[in-house]
Amino acid sequence: MNRFKSAKKASTLGIVGNIFLLIIKGIIGIITQSQAMIADALNSAGDIFSSLMTYIGNKIASQPCDDDHNLGHGKAEYIYSMLISIIMIFMALLIIKEGAETLIKNKTYVFSKWLIIVCIATIIIKLALFIYTYNVGKKYKNLLVKANSKDHINDCILTTGNLISSLFALNNIYTLDGIVGIGIGIWILITGLKIFKESYDVLMDKAIREEAKQEVYKIIKRHKEIKKINHFNSTPIGYLYQISFTIFVDGNLTTFESHEIADNLEKEITKEIDEIFLTVIHVNPIKDEPSNTK
Repeated sequence: MNRFKSAKKASTLGIVGNIFLLIIKGIIGIITQSQAMIADALNSAGDIFSSLMTYIGNKIASQPCDDDHNLGHGKAEYIYSMLISIIMIFMALLIIKEGAETLIKNKTYVFSKWLIIVCIATIIIKLALFIYTYNVGKKYKNLLVKANSKDHINDCILTTGNLISSLFALNNIYTLDGIVGIGIGIWILITGLKIFKESYDVLMDKAIREEAKQEVYKIIKRHKEIKKINHFNSTPIGYLYQISFTIFVDGNLTTFESHEIADNLEKEITKEIDEIFLTVIHVNPIKDEPSNTK
């Protein structure tokens, strides 16, 4: 439950922080006509949507298993992560378009000390949000919160570029403004595509990591009474996996003995490998004794 409470807090802080930044960036961007600052404001608008999707997706994912969803609602995280990535890609293309027009039309803007102040305030706020959300996302392996943390650190880096372009404007050099705007757009686009791929992989039931699969095999090899296994399958159920496979044991064992082996193995695997939520093992008898267990 702490996983979902922490994600809820992270998304709420993101919403509040980004609303504040959207307002001040929007006002200063419109007053000065700085393309980089306007792009930054649009990025904050996208961040509000991202934090809102994180809040909603986390709320749905936290619901327990029920008759209609036997394995819970964990994939809601990835559905909403995909929505976040789509809006990020849309915002990126819009920002790139505006930045290109600024360069082509050689637009200028009015320098203001508030451009510097807003950039510094953004960097401080976003760095604090990144540190918090990064730790939450890493601790609980939550893709929604990880997507949010990437948003925050991207903003720190991109606003630094915005700050540099504002400093160049002190010397009447405005070309960098459009370039920074395009750079912000490209950065957001790349991040959005990465989050989209991560979400897509889970929603399309991508198999468990090969390293985790090999850990399962190592646990199985401890049980000398298991002669071989086959039909290994894995299915993501949110941020965790359900795995299933068939083991072959001596056909002379009683039904109770063979199933006790499977029950003990299921408990070992689920306990020792964090990313496995459920292990289902089918037992088959075997007459011969092949040497391999894989």
